[in-house]
Amino acid sequence: MPRSSATIQFRVRITKGDDIAIGPGKVDLLEAIAATGSITAAAKRLGMSYRRAWMLVDTMNRCFKTPIVEAEAGGKRGGGTRLTTTGRHVVRLYRSIERKAAKAGIADLADLAKLIIG
Repeated sequence: MPRSSATIQFRVRITKGDDIAIGPGKVDLLEAIAATGSITAAAKRLGMSYRRAWMLVDTMNRCFKTPIVEAEAGGKRGGGTRLTTTGRHVVRLYRSIERKAAKAGIADLADLAKLIIG
């Protein structure tokens, strides 16, 4: 049976009580909402149900001081969903943290990966 090589994946999660306020899946969802203008389309893009996507958005909106995602009225299709200024800022900060942490830990992560059978 062939062995697969180790993959280095750095994942940051910030919790508020029992809730995950933001993490890699939620940031992916926010980016998909920004790209599609719709929770439904974002959920499809990520292979999740609308209900699951809506629950993740609701959790984020409850965890942050101001909403991350909001409904957008009007338009040809009757509106949609968009990231708020805070939502866009959260995505930028999160991706920046990921890049900086991965860069800072690259040598240790590589040494750790070498210890994994593969």
